[in-house]
Amino acid sequence: MPEERYLYEYAVIRVVPRVEREEFINVGIILFSKRKKFLRAKYMLHEAKLKMLFPEIDIGVIRENLRVYDQVCSGSRDGGPIAGLDIPERFRWLTAVRSTVIQTSRPHPGLLTDPEVTFERLFEEFVE
Repeated sequence: MPEERYLYEYAVIRVVPRVEREEFINVGIILFSKRKKFLRAKYMLHEAKLKMLFPEIDIGVIRENLRVYDQVCSGSRDGGPIAGLDIPERFRWLTAVRSTVIQTSRPHPGLLTDPEVTFERLFEEFVE
């Protein structure tokens, strides 16, 4: 009998230092599965690459702002009122269209059996 597969959505987290130029570097992934009650984000800053392409970028500010993804995904009190919402609402808030330095791609759907395995595969594919 085949393993049961569950619908999931993911978005790529991007750093967009010059919003008007629409140039970006992928820095993370956020994955959500309602049926598996899974919401997780992971990011990695390629500091040398960011500094090479955007010398004026403040890596400390970027890193600080990315922590919001951890806080909201985990439901931490440090994440403010958004972190208190249910998992689907938190995912929708995190992936809402923004014109800021940290943005996400539009959500993409798929089917998974194990959210952790899928999450790590997507992170490797889009970020590492």
